Amino acid sequence: MLEGLFPLKIFSVRSCILCLTSSIKNMSTYQVPTMAEMAANSQTPEVLFWVGCAGSFDDRYKAVTQAFVKILTKVGVSFAVLGPEEACTGDPARRAGNEFLFQMQAVANIQVMNGYEVKKVVTACPHCFNTIKNEYPALGGNYEVIHHSEFLQQLINEGKVALQGGGAFKGKKITFHDSCYLGRANEVYEAPREVIKALDVELVEMKRCRTKGLCCGAGGAQMFKEPEAGKKDINIERTEEALATGAQAIAVGCPFCLTMMTDGIKNKNKEAEVQVYDLAEMIAKDMGI
Repeated sequence: MLEGLFPLKIFSVRSCILCLTSSIKNMSTYQVPTMAEMAANSQTPEVLFWVGCAGSFDDRYKAVTQAFVKILTKVGVSFAVLGPEEACTGDPARRAGNEFLFQMQAVANIQVMNGYEVKKVVTACPHCFNTIKNEYPALGGNYEVIHHSEFLQQLINEGKVALQGGGAFKGKKITFHDSCYLGRANEVYEAPREVIKALDVELVEMKRCRTKGLCCGAGGAQMFKEPEAGKKDINIERTEEALATGAQAIAVGCPFCLTMMTDGIKNKNKEAEVQVYDLAEMIAKDMGI
């Protein structure tokens, strides 16, 4: 796999991975500055918001990007995005076995970020989070990398995010699905749960959670191909565990997990009873923005 040979089933996505760049220009009344624009005005943002491929192009996850941007704007965080200068981190390429493509994409991103002297990166994608935090340093990219669940927890603890005691979620049963690259790979377990608890809800855990959490079925570049034949798809297994808790909503902190859990709920015909939300969406909803 390290020789750069793609499995045939996902070879066709190579061209997509090569050309993925993110561009966030205007979302409702929110004008998101780019690093280039801020540099032109001799300004340096506190954080670079790494949007990621899903946050830029996936229609469902664009709502998460918008929610997070609204929160950052509301609390006055100085941030910027790379816009068209942001390319895929290379995570899918490396997981699929194309090391050459990964390094090509990673080095290009590192050159851009180092050019802007980026120090802190915040992202809502655990795959981007893991890659930039743990794999970019070997190629010269050294940054403080924070997942948005950790950043949201910080904002709540500092009193910058004023919650309304749960709002639409108050008193409801919520279960959290641990993303593999957030949980087991980077041991971020408490931050997302603290964010959920701040909404004054009842947090109910699945039988497999934290260090024993079950993958949603999309990791390792599996997101870009159909599953192999078997008795049951992984996301269906995980959805059944979530439904067994009696939760009225499933909280996630990953674009892939959001897709897989949503598909699982649809498979069980439970869309009217159980919703799937990203943490940022829940906080934004409670803030009324």
